[in-house]
Amino acid sequence: MATIPITVFGAELLKEELHRLKHVERPAVITAIAEARAQGDLSENAEYDAARERQGFIEGRIAELESKLSNAQIIDPKLLDAEGRVVFGATVELEEVESGHTVTYQIVGDDEADIKKGKISVSSPIARAMIGKYEGDPIDVQAPGGIKSYEVLAVRYE
Repeated sequence: MATIPITVFGAELLKEELHRLKHVERPAVITAIAEARAQGDLSENAEYDAARERQGFIEGRIAELESKLSNAQIIDPKLLDAEGRVVFGATVELEEVESGHTVTYQIVGDDEADIKKGKISVSSPIARAMIGKYEGDPIDVQAPGGIKSYEVLAVRYE
């Protein structure tokens, strides 16, 4: 499996979720299975089936998180020295050429992307268009409504 870029903050979020799953969720579901098993006939026990299904989900998510963390390339945007170039982890302020509307995005890993918080995935079309650009450079992005043009106003590493 290839390395997965992730910010320090994103890695911490994954570690917190993994800890919660292992130390809170997993013991709780084991207890629920034991209680359902104590009720007798398992063939018609909906609580047992639900608890086993939940256990399968938790174990799958634990395995997924452990895999992602073991393959993660953790990048601290504060330590980047990209000389003003847009790279993974950078926070970029853009101005839409047509409307003059400005937006600010941080380019992050797929797991930490949240458009409401201004974090976009490195694999998104707009992030791919921004990578390698400098302040003042134009960017054209293929959007569902056609091509949108932006200008890079600022590049920060925070």
